[in-house]
Amino acid sequence: MTEQVTPDFEKSELIPVIVQDARTRQVLMLAYTNEEAYAKMLETGETWFYSRSRQKLWHKGEASGHFQKVREMRLDCDSDTLLVLVEQTGAACHTGAYSCFFNEVKGYEGNDNRSIFHDLEDQIEDRRVNPKEKSYTNYLLDQGIDKVLKKVGEESSEVIIASKNPDNDELLGEVDDLLYHLMVLLNIRGLTLEDVACKARARHEVEGNKKEFHTRTEF
Repeated sequence: MTEQVTPDFEKSELIPVIVQDARTRQVLMLAYTNEEAYAKMLETGETWFYSRSRQKLWHKGEASGHFQKVREMRLDCDSDTLLVLVEQTGAACHTGAYSCFFNEVKGYEGNDNRSIFHDLEDQIEDRRVNPKEKSYTNYLLDQGIDKVLKKVGEESSEVIIASKNPDNDELLGEVDDLLYHLMVLLNIRGLTLEDVACKARARHEVEGNKKEFHTRTEF
């Protein structure tokens, strides 16, 4: 039997807790916990922290109703930092933002354009939690899955039409529109880009396997 690891409260009475959305993997907040709050987290299945400003235990959501249901907990290599993956109700930040980390100090600089899709995924989730007036994303979310499916069908047709034309910029624009609506669809169904990546990884992990290839192409 593997020995259960626990935070090293002998090293420090308070240890930092990084709270992350279990579904999207977005970092939501940073707080601190002590041994008593940690025990309550294990007991209740919800996040408990120690408020350094109020000098007392803090059950996240007790005042706002924005509770955090614990889905997974991990310790770092030194057992002095805790990572908690949660199912977030409402917004994590006291400002009303879904995540506390919304102040950009330095934007992403690099060639990995995949980050824009994760940013868009986070924005769609934020619109779901914090609706904004005249937001097209909120319009789609309010209309529901049938409206989104209709748009996916329309954008798919636009991609096909644009593919027959020589203008690659037009094609890229239509593909971008299709991807956006697919991401809204994923959000409605409670799925993420990470879920899509896991499915793709599972399908391709046996490279050169004829049986797997036929299984994928039968539909």
